[in-house]
Amino acid sequence: MLPLLRKGVDARIVNVSSGVGSLTANADPTYPYHSIYGPVYPASKAAENAMTLAMMIELEGTDIKINLVSPAFTSTALNNFAGTESIEDGSREVVRVALLGKDGPTGTFTRWEDTTIPW
Repeated sequence: MLPLLRKGVDARIVNVSSGVGSLTANADPTYPYHSIYGPVYPASKAAENAMTLAMMIELEGTDIKINLVSPAFTSTALNNFAGTESIEDGSREVVRVALLGKDGPTGTFTRWEDTTIPW
């Protein structure tokens, strides 16, 4: 995919992560999800965040924008539809970041509505 993105105009990568993958947040004992940090879902999201950072560093000299977003606790089969957000609500930040203009930011980790999540 990268060769095609390099040829594109306004190319971007938007990775869907989760706030539970934030190492900064999870290192704080007062973080609400601190006690559930474990080697499966939260750690896999932290690994995704690390891979996203590696891509950002690799592509620093290009016009390709790379951002992470969290759809929040979206109701999906992954959580047996226990999520508090609809698919539409969970998609909002993904779409917003995907449609950022040429001068939009890169290297961000956000949730709706443009709220920063610590890496």
